[in-house]
Amino acid sequence: MSAKPGLSLYDSKRQQKLPFTPIVEDAVGLYVCGPTVQSAPHAGHLRSALVYDVMSSWLSALGYKVTLVRNVTDIDDKILDNAKAQSVDWQELAKSVTQQFFAAYEKIAIAKPTIEPMASEHIFGMQKLITMLIKRGHAYQANDGSANVYFDTKSWPAYGELTNQKLEDMDSGEDVAAGKKAAEDFALWKAAKPEEPETAAWNSPWGLGRPGWHIECSAMATEALGDHFDIHGGGLDLRFPHHENELAQSRAADLEYANYWVHNGLVNANGAKMSKSLGNFVSADDLFQQDPRGLAVRYYLLTAHYRANLEYHDGVLAEAQANIRGIESFVKRALSLISPSLESTSSYLKNEFDFDLLPAEFVTAMNDDLNIPAALAVLHDTLRKGNSAVDSADAVTAAVQLGASVMMCKALKVYPFELNASGELMWPVAEVSPELRLRVEQLVADRLAAKAAKDFARADAIRDELTKLGITLEDSADTTNWSVN
Repeated sequence: MSAKPGLSLYDSKRQQKLPFTPIVEDAVGLYVCGPTVQSAPHAGHLRSALVYDVMSSWLSALGYKVTLVRNVTDIDDKILDNAKAQSVDWQELAKSVTQQFFAAYEKIAIAKPTIEPMASEHIFGMQKLITMLIKRGHAYQANDGSANVYFDTKSWPAYGELTNQKLEDMDSGEDVAAGKKAAEDFALWKAAKPEEPETAAWNSPWGLGRPGWHIECSAMATEALGDHFDIHGGGLDLRFPHHENELAQSRAADLEYANYWVHNGLVNANGAKMSKSLGNFVSADDLFQQDPRGLAVRYYLLTAHYRANLEYHDGVLAEAQANIRGIESFVKRALSLISPSLESTSSYLKNEFDFDLLPAEFVTAMNDDLNIPAALAVLHDTLRKGNSAVDSADAVTAAVQLGASVMMCKALKVYPFELNASGELMWPVAEVSPELRLRVEQLVADRLAAKAAKDFARADAIRDELTKLGITLEDSADTTNWSVN
C-alpha cells in the first residue's frame, strides 16, 4: 500500500515543525546515534532508544518501509579509561556493556534495528572519509609530527548551522593544543598513546591511531543509508558538539546527509539532568527492580513529549503501573460482556495490527510530531467510554472501544495482553508459585460462592484476605478476574 500522508516532524536544524516528505516514496532511512558502551544503561539511554523505536514503528504503521540504523560506539576514550580503572580488557568491557544495553532494550520491547553497526568494524570507511576531507582541504594532519588529524573548522563557512552558532562566538578561550590550527578544530583521527592497549590502535595513512567520535557516525550512517537519507536522530545533549561536527564534516565531504534532524529531550531527576556525580542517577536496573515486567517502564518513558525533558521522581512507575492495570481491567471487563466464547475472544484480540481501528484523534496526535501524551489521552478517553459501556451492558459500544483500545496499545507497544497459539487470552502477570495460584483460585471460587449465597460478610472477608496476599480483583457480572499487584 502507499504510505499515508500527514506526518510532521520538528526539524532541529530549521527549528520548525515541517511536513515529512521522504526522499524515496514509501521508504524511510533513519539513523540514530546509539550508546557509547562504557558503562551500564540508565533511564536516559532507554528513553532515547525508545523515542526512535516509536518513530520507526509509527512510520511503519503509516505504510513506509523503514530502515532503522542504530550504531554502537564500542571504541572511545571513556571505554578505554573505564576498562583501565576496572583492570579489564577494553574489548571485553565494551562487549559486556553492549549486551546489557541489548537486554534493557528488549525488556521494554524496543525492536532490534534493521542495521546495528559497531564502530570498531567500520574503521576503513572512516579512514576513507578522512582522506576525502584532507583532499578537499577541510582536514589536516597535525603539524607536530603525530598521527592526529583534525577538521579545519575555518575551512567550512557553514560550521555552526545545526545549532545556529557562529564560529567566532564559539571561542573557548583555551590555548590551542599542540598540532592544531585552532581550538575549535576537532579530531578525526587520534594518534595512539603509549599507555593505551595495542588492540585499540589501527594502521592508517597518518600512523597508528583510532577514529574520533564524530567521524564514526558519519561513516556508519552513509555506509548503511547512502550519502543522502531522511532522518538523523539522537539525544538533545548530542546537538553540540557531536551532531554539529558530524554535519560539518559530512557536508564538507560533499555528502547530502540528513534531511531532518530530530532530537529527544533528557531525563531529569529533581530538576537536573541525571548524573552519578550529583547522586540522582537512575540505572536501567533500578527501574526494572521496581517493574520487573518492563511494561510500566516503557509507559512511563512515553508520558512526556519526546522533545521535552522527562522528570523522574519516586512514584512515577507506580503511576504507570496503575495505568497498565487500568488497561487490563477494561479489556477483561469488556471481554466478559461481549466475548462468551473463545472464538469471539480471538476475533476481538487478534494479533494482527489494524490501522483502521485507530481513532482519528489518535492518528492526528501521532502525526503531529509524535505527540504521544496526546495519543495516550485519546487512549484513556476510549477506556473511560468503554468502561461506561460495560457498566450499562452496551456490548456493541464496548466492542468498538475495545478494538480501538487494543490497536492504540499495540501502536505504542503498551498492550499487556496477547493470545497464545491456541487462541486463549494470556495475561502477563507477576510470577507466582503454583501453591499461591491454587490458594488464590480457591479463595476466588469461595468468594463467588459466598456472594451467590448472599453471605456478603464472608465475601468481604475473603476479598480482604486476597488483598493482603497482594491480589487485585476485577468483578464482572458472573465471574472474577485476578492479578498480582
